[in-house]
Amino acid sequence: MSEEIVILMIGVSTFLGALGLLALIWAVKTGQFDDHSKFIDAVKHDSEEDLRDAAMMSEKKAAHKKRIKELERKKCMPAD
Repeated sequence: MSEEIVILMIGVSTFLGALGLLALIWAVKTGQFDDHSKFIDAVKHDSEEDLRDAAMMSEKKAAHKKRIKELERKKCMPAD
């Protein structure tokens, strides 16, 4: 490739990257990504069974983490 083409490609890619960054900054500043009712709508459509399942999964995760910590602690303890 000739030197002029490489310079042109670098310039165009830099311009397009800057344009994308400016579009992202504009979108964040104008609140394009804000969804204030997301969590409210999610709660409205959750059934009692779904909430119970979520609570059970949370308890299982906590118990699993606790069990792993206990096993790691036992591995670190010197044998008597």
